[in-house]
Amino acid sequence: MMKKCTFLLFILSFSVKVTFAQSDSLQLDLKQAEILFLQNNFDLLNSNYQIDQARAEIITAKLFDNPELAYENLFYNHETRKFLQTSFEYGQYASSISQLVKLAGKRNKNIKLAQTGVKLAELAYFDLMRTLKFELRSTFYQAYFASQSAKVYDDQIQSTENLLKAYDLQLKAGNVALKDVIRIKSLIIGLKSAQINLLNDLEDYLRDLRLLCGLSPNANLSLKLTETPQIKLNEIVYTSLIDSAKANRADLKLAQTTLEYNALNLKLQKAMAIPDVEISLAYDLKGNYPEKYTGLGIKIPIPLFNRNQGEIKKAKVGIDAANAGIQKQNLLLSNEVFNSYQTAVRNEKLYAEIDPLFNSDFNKLISGLIKNFRERNISLIEFLDLYESYKDNILQINNLQLERLRSREEINYVTGSNIFK
Repeated sequence: MMKKCTFLLFILSFSVKVTFAQSDSLQLDLKQAEILFLQNNFDLLNSNYQIDQARAEIITAKLFDNPELAYENLFYNHETRKFLQTSFEYGQYASSISQLVKLAGKRNKNIKLAQTGVKLAELAYFDLMRTLKFELRSTFYQAYFASQSAKVYDDQIQSTENLLKAYDLQLKAGNVALKDVIRIKSLIIGLKSAQINLLNDLEDYLRDLRLLCGLSPNANLSLKLTETPQIKLNEIVYTSLIDSAKANRADLKLAQTTLEYNALNLKLQKAMAIPDVEISLAYDLKGNYPEKYTGLGIKIPIPLFNRNQGEIKKAKVGIDAANAGIQKQNLLLSNEVFNSYQTAVRNEKLYAEIDPLFNSDFNKLISGLIKNFRERNISLIEFLDLYESYKDNILQINNLQLERLRSREEINYVTGSNIFK
């Protein structure tokens, strides 16, 4: 009777499931995580501020130079021994107002350059969003499947500890050998060690997820994976992925806009080699001829030595560098799409080879295994080895599901689109 009760307790332990979500936990699926990410991510907020700063540069570029006002007054008249006299009889003062007039369309070229700077900031924002969104979704999947695997360990540890209690009783009754008890204890230590490593990884994933979503450290997350209809990978034409990447990748557009920026900068620097004109209007009370002199002046530097050669050279080099950057980005894009597609195909093929009934069949096998063990048809070592393979099977399927979803997310990332939602 003692043996039957003990084994019954052991069998019942298989049905015990440990839940990580507490009543006060934050239920979070992928869509909710993306909403929090867009609202609270500090890197995105900072990048958005940089767009505002770039727009402020347009305001600066549109502004005209301020006119300059100059005034000079007689400080001390040694004849009258008085200061700052302004009368016609005893004083003297002169004043002028001048305005710098920029030539060669420098103002318009500066405005166009600033507008292109806004495009660069916006593209940098979208490329950052693409990268962080991939990190968010990948981290979500890693955290979810790590939590599922942790439950498998928890179930097996609890069941094996129940088995150990039963064997301790049987050991005291002299019905089992000490080596069997030691074997079970060793298995429990190994399971707990592996579970701790997994829980440490899970905590790292949850930390990254909180940071990406702008959540506090004490936010207790309970992740939920919502299955949505997914397009089949074999329905996607590989060339369409390349076309999508070229049309949507913000980093490629960033490289192309950098070339545009450098071309505009070259035009501006060539224009800067043309001198600007300063026009002035002056009035002098008595220091000039005739008295109460009014004069119109113009000032222009002679471009004899400095013709902005250095900045023009830098702008030309910037164009060459931007062209090389576009070539590199195109090569990187095509290689990333190819590699991601091949990885996704392999993962999809392996996942498709799994029999949907495999888990249920394996569960039936475990039930039969328990029955045979209870009836002493198999040894403890055989039972534990088969039970270990049951755990490994669940973990491998979890890992395969993770890799399948991550490879799909990588296709989204390298194409800059939402093919798999």
